Amino acid sequence: DLPQVLVGGRYVTVLLDPHCYDTVVWESRTKLDFHAYAVFLMERIFDVQLPHYNPSDEKARMKPTLLHRDLQALTEAMYTNLRTVLLDDATEAGGGWHETGLLDFSYSSLLRAGYLTLYGVEALPRTHQSQTQDRAHSADVFHTFRQLDLLLPKLARGSLSVGDKDHVSKAKGRLWKLLSPARLATRAHRSTWLESYLLHLEEMGVSEEMQARALVLQLWATQGNMGPAAFWLLLFLLKHPEALTAVRGELERALCQVEEPVSQMTTLPQKVLDSMSVLDSVLSESLRLTAAPFITREVVVDMAIPMADGREFSLRRGDRLLLFPFLSPQRDSEIYTDPEKFKYDRFLNADGSEKKDFYKDGKRLKNYNMPWGAGHNQCLGRSYAINSIKQFVFLMLVHFDLELTNPDVEIPEFDLSRYGFGLMQPEHDVPIRYRFRP
Repeated sequence: DLPQVLVGGRYVTVLLDPHCYDTVVWESRTKLDFHAYAVFLMERIFDVQLPHYNPSDEKARMKPTLLHRDLQALTEAMYTNLRTVLLDDATEAGGGWHETGLLDFSYSSLLRAGYLTLYGVEALPRTHQSQTQDRAHSADVFHTFRQLDLLLPKLARGSLSVGDKDHVSKAKGRLWKLLSPARLATRAHRSTWLESYLLHLEEMGVSEEMQARALVLQLWATQGNMGPAAFWLLLFLLKHPEALTAVRGELERALCQVEEPVSQMTTLPQKVLDSMSVLDSVLSESLRLTAAPFITREVVVDMAIPMADGREFSLRRGDRLLLFPFLSPQRDSEIYTDPEKFKYDRFLNADGSEKKDFYKDGKRLKNYNMPWGAGHNQCLGRSYAINSIKQFVFLMLVHFDLELTNPDVEIPEFDLSRYGFGLMQPEHDVPIRYRFRP
């Protein structure tokens, strides 16, 4: 349960007993520090240096902007922007079947809509012209972001080639211009999250140039995992007809709760989103199979970690502790039957409620699936992300015919370089066909 490896001259202890995870993720920073590694990656990948930066203070400040009324406003804006990106793009493209890659389609749709939701739109009230500009501008942001995202693992590990460095430099420069505070100042319907974050940076005395870099970092942090998550979810549905049938049936029942025709719906009520227990299970199962973040801590003082079996393990000051939930609990055969297989109802009880009872060593687990992190690493935008992915799937299944170009295509292997960064991405995209149903 505690392998130890030597990496770059430092010992890294890998903790694989999920019964012990809570002890680590809630431990005080005076013993196990999670700031140092975050700051290192922030500077190396995004060239962001903030004076007196404290991730805990920043999280505490930003948390209210992702909850309650602000969460409702984000969810409603995301639905509107997903419709703008998905339905208007499809209408403009004309009828008939269109071919694309499922990852590119999912990633593009969610990042573009998410960008418009958080960073603002061209104008209010929306017009045909302003929505056309929103689609074009958000597409520019996505394509530039994707150039950086594809090289992110190499950038983080310092293994860029000369050509790669040139591509990264150009992509960063373009993104810094697109997301500069001066440009964003002219945008309408900016989120409370953005207003609060910009005020936070200004109060720290951060220059406009560095603010732009921080906003690119936040674009990745808030949007970089939703597209890949939606890709895997839709791919699993397309490869498992029984799961797709169950989700479609649930969506049809959900639409019975809504009085207006789906074509006229300007929002998807939260009560409808919350009633999708089958889709929730599909999402949890998809994330269980594909979320592989590293949860790291710097050991600040010599200390002992209590193990679930009563033993203690000593950690030395200066070493690093790593949790890798992808291996355990998420792929642990003692916790899950056939852990490598996709089972759409794995997180459903017989009565349709959410299943939360999973066991290891005869004891019930608190942390049985950890795609959103835990403790001090818990994702602040979890509810926003879940709502966004569910809205995207709803719009895709209600408004589009969607199928694999080759029904027998194999589910691709992971791009192994993405381990540690959140959602895994596939080694290659999967061709699909889709057509709009007016």
